[in-house]
Amino acid sequence: MSEKEWNIEGVREIVQGLKDKPGALLPILHAIQDNLGYVPPESVPLIASELNLSRAEVHGVISFYHYFRETPPGRNTIYVCRAEACQAMGSDALEAHAKQRLGIDYHENTSDGQFSLEPVYCLGNCACSPSIMVGKDVHGRVSPERFDEIIEATKAKP
Repeated sequence: MSEKEWNIEGVREIVQGLKDKPGALLPILHAIQDNLGYVPPESVPLIASELNLSRAEVHGVISFYHYFRETPPGRNTIYVCRAEACQAMGSDALEAHAKQRLGIDYHENTSDGQFSLEPVYCLGNCACSPSIMVGKDVHGRVSPERFDEIIEATKAKP
C-alpha cells in the first residue's frame, strides 16, 4: 500500500496479513495508521467483517486510544507531552500557547495542512520538561518562545 493514500485493497491486504494473530485488532489498526497516518472510517466495516466484530467495537477501540486518528494528519505532527513531569514544569501553558499559535485544538490540522496537534502521555524526556515531539524529533525545556522557533524552523524545511 502506498503511504498516505487510502485504498480499500491496501487495507484489505493489511487485514488479511494480520487477522489470524491473537488480539489482531490493535496490530491491524497500528499497521493501517503506520501506512496512512490515520485509520479511515471507511475501513471500519472491512475490519469488523474480517475479525467478526461489530463496527461499534472497532470504532470504540479507535476512539478510545488517543493515538489513532480518523482523519489524515498534517505534514508535521506536533506531540505535546501531558505526563505529570511535564505538567509540573508548565506544559499546560505550553499547550495553551501551541493551540493559540496554531489556531487548532488537539486532533486537528492547521488550515494549510502543515501541522497536526496531538497530546502524548510521556516522551521519556522527563528531566527536560516540558517536552514536545515534532515528527520524530524530541525537544526539551520548551518555552512558548522556543515552541515558536521550532515551528518556524519546521516550516522552513522542504
